[in-house]
Amino acid sequence: MMDYRQIADCFIPAQHQPALILDYARSRELDEQGDKPLRGTGLRGWDMPDADVAVSPAQYLQLLANVMRELDSPDTSFMLGQQMLPGHFGAFSHALLQAQNLRQALDILCAGAVRLCPLLTPRLREEGGLAVLYWTDSFGAPSQLPALVEMHMTAVTAMCRWLAGARLPWRYCLNRSAPAHVEQHEVHLGADLRFNCHLDAMLINPEWLDRPWPRGNAMAASVALDGAAAEAGADKRALAPSLLSALYDHLLANIRLGPTLELSAAAFGVSAATMKRHLARHGSHFQAELDQVRAHVAIHLFQARGYDNEAVAQYLGFHDATNFRRSFKRWTGLTPSLLRDGLLSVPL
Repeated sequence: MMDYRQIADCFIPAQHQPALILDYARSRELDEQGDKPLRGTGLRGWDMPDADVAVSPAQYLQLLANVMRELDSPDTSFMLGQQMLPGHFGAFSHALLQAQNLRQALDILCAGAVRLCPLLTPRLREEGGLAVLYWTDSFGAPSQLPALVEMHMTAVTAMCRWLAGARLPWRYCLNRSAPAHVEQHEVHLGADLRFNCHLDAMLINPEWLDRPWPRGNAMAASVALDGAAAEAGADKRALAPSLLSALYDHLLANIRLGPTLELSAAAFGVSAATMKRHLARHGSHFQAELDQVRAHVAIHLFQARGYDNEAVAQYLGFHDATNFRRSFKRWTGLTPSLLRDGLLSVPL
């Protein structure tokens, strides 16, 4: 049976990411408005939360939404991202500080995502002459997803620039339409931006993955990672993923076997009805999660392996390319040929 977190589970230390948001809000004099930005968060007052206080993803999302709304500034998500990583979030943050290169830093980020970035799940994939760090929603916050993606992409970009001692040539794909003004994106991320990509991802040439970083320390990184392993060993649920992340990984691993709600629920040790209720609490349903994984796999096969419609249809278990094209347009709003042409225009 898989272990996983749900949106109402209180496991995010209030002294971690929530405290960072509170500190930034105070720096912008938001505390003068009283406790309005704290409504629905479970936090009281603007002082540093006690060490034993934990909040749920729902409360953390509420805090972020309150602060974003009250500040009403286009740079808030980016400024929060600038302060987010490596952070002060325990052993994984210490390990990030000592990372020897980009590959190790991204591996640490993905392994410690529950601690380092609990609201989005990062995944690293390297194939076809491209390294791709892509993000999926951990707890079902579609209305906040653009801000969360901006925040997390900025966090990784800023962290890498600091630890590498240079700005890395990231390229950015965003699953949203282009905003009216992209100045903040260009300032904090760079000019190499693509919108309407159907995937939130950061792309880089793999040759950058293993270039040594001046701040890297192999011994210190090893000690920090041992500390992270010890933390996880002391609490078996310490690194348990979110329900949506665990389901994504399960569907991805079984995508060629025709996963169903019933089989997936059984893998999680619950009934199909219970899985439906769990997903509904996250604003989702099984077909939506399956369609997302299928779309991501199709995009990967088009871009990294150069598959055509027939090959992708066969890989995903469709009877023919026509059915696949119809489904793909339902997933993304585009025909496979239009999306494939757009992907092929991305320079490697």
